[in-house]
Amino acid sequence: MIQKKDTALKNAEASVKSLRAVEHHYCAGCGHGIIHRLICEAIDEYGIRDRVIAVAPVGCAVIAYEYWNFDVTEAAHGRTPAVATGIKRVRPNNIVFTYQGDGDLAAIGTAEIIHAANRGENITVIFVNNGVYGMTGGQMAPTTLAGQKTSTTMEGRSLRRDGYPLKILEMLAVLPGVKYVERVAVNSSHEVLRAKRAISKAFKMQIDGKGFSIVEVLSMCPTYWGMTPIQASDRIKNDVAIFYPLGVIKSC
Repeated sequence: MIQKKDTALKNAEASVKSLRAVEHHYCAGCGHGIIHRLICEAIDEYGIRDRVIAVAPVGCAVIAYEYWNFDVTEAAHGRTPAVATGIKRVRPNNIVFTYQGDGDLAAIGTAEIIHAANRGENITVIFVNNGVYGMTGGQMAPTTLAGQKTSTTMEGRSLRRDGYPLKILEMLAVLPGVKYVERVAVNSSHEVLRAKRAISKAFKMQIDGKGFSIVEVLSMCPTYWGMTPIQASDRIKNDVAIFYPLGVIKSC
């Protein structure tokens, strides 16, 4: 069994150069591993691995540098777009992207993402939305749906008390500096293929110097949703994607 696992890891590394052949720490059924691979496939297909610099967040993907075989730096919680902006401005020939969860981007980092987008910074943002704070115990996030139970909303999110879930993409799309906005999911093979196309396009926008691009990925969190991986995948389709509709919101 161990030999088969080692062989599978080596095969994965051989097929995707930007992805390290190591086991990840994510929970069973989590979407982060899928999204990591889609990013790496896009980078390999464009042949830009030696130019890429990723900025990792505070959150479940805080040690993404353990899985990606290209340069990665970290940022303070929510400051990921600011760090990416600084890197891109001093190294304009590099391909710079941020990888952020809903707590990092939509809560403490709201101001950072809005102003980076408004300035039209030529960076790519991958925004993973699983509706909870996954790393710190499953607390309510800005994207938690109404009525959703979390460790801080035991009876469900109350719109009167907590307000409405934030639709970050719709907020950013109205800004003139934003050139490409799309929401995808990774709950099925069909949606994974759509997600790959969106991530690839977001990188192409930066390669072509078009400006700010962001892809939101609806991702499963079986652990803090209290579901099996299959149930979590179904929830994306039947619940989450109803409030957060999939598709291109803006493309210039």
